[in-house]
Amino acid sequence: MLGSERIQATFEKKSTDKVSIHHIGFSSSVAFQILGHEAYVGGGIQQWREAKSYWEGWHDEFLKHSFHDALEIASATEQDMVRPSYWRFNLKPTRKIDDYTFLYEYGKEEEWKVLRYDPKSEQANIFYFKQRKLSVEDIKKYIEEEKIRVQKYIPKEENYEFEIRAQRVLKGEKAIRVGGVGIGLPLDDTTVWLEAMLIDPGLIKAYIELQVERAKKNVEFLAKYGFRYFFGGGDFASEQGPMYSPKLFKELILSGLKKVSQICHARSVYHLFASDGNLWPVADALFKESKIDGEYEIDRRAGMDLKKLRRKFPHLTLIGNISSYTLHVGTKEEVRKETISCIETAKRYKGIIVGVSNYIVPGTPLNNIMAMLEALKNYR
Repeated sequence: MLGSERIQATFEKKSTDKVSIHHIGFSSSVAFQILGHEAYVGGGIQQWREAKSYWEGWHDEFLKHSFHDALEIASATEQDMVRPSYWRFNLKPTRKIDDYTFLYEYGKEEEWKVLRYDPKSEQANIFYFKQRKLSVEDIKKYIEEEKIRVQKYIPKEENYEFEIRAQRVLKGEKAIRVGGVGIGLPLDDTTVWLEAMLIDPGLIKAYIELQVERAKKNVEFLAKYGFRYFFGGGDFASEQGPMYSPKLFKELILSGLKKVSQICHARSVYHLFASDGNLWPVADALFKESKIDGEYEIDRRAGMDLKKLRRKFPHLTLIGNISSYTLHVGTKEEVRKETISCIETAKRYKGIIVGVSNYIVPGTPLNNIMAMLEALKNYR
């Protein structure tokens, strides 16, 4: 079977010649260990590289390497589904502060932003030049501005250039994942958004509706290109559980997820959701009532067990469950056992795509990575 055929059969809960594989993401240094050359994939390091390439005049080279390396790491790790695009900050900086810090002086001074990169963690922090504490009134203003942006928004090929190129290059050999359907609260300034959930829930509903409207435009546009697997989500949980109550999830978030699922199903495409953490307190609403088709970033350490999920939600396609934590700090044997347990569960229950549930972090030992890849190759 081709990788694309294997993925489609997995979503349809049919038998496959071997277990489907997809890893959520690689840090640049880990990809370097696998590929043997500098790899233009990862998180904040890619945002910093883009800023640096703009500043130094080699942005076209940045795009070329980023596209090539994303496809190469997927091929080298024998994945059936490809992530063509990693993190971006597609805006030219106006000033270089130092080797790892760039300033973006666009709009009013209070709207200027700074990108600061930390080489050790490969993460970048993007923040306002003038630090400020947001209030609920700021959220109101933001939502009014977002209404105008969403009304004007028209998806274009350039918004999804890597995904569209990957589809053309791979010619149906592998499945291509695409985004554009995220539903949830912003991860920046989370406290004020949580405050708004309690004192002005109508604001949150309005914000979610804008996300639905944007998702609708994206799905309608991308479905015409043949994309089938829409990766959305919105982190909202830790190992202790969701950051807000199941009641608030049902009242303020669930309807948006339902609407995006309806939009996707009307075009015969799949809606997937992701969040780390313990999602059991909202599992029935999130995995059943929302009508989503798949879940990724399945957090083993937070108690999100493949077997339990598979039995309770037989319609759901599950992606992941090899823990990036185990890869990072576990022994080779622990990595091997965890990988094989995921493979065995996938073989028994169908509807499971095995892989690392989240970003493989810098400093992950190569021996552990190779132990996982060897187990996948030998037992899938």
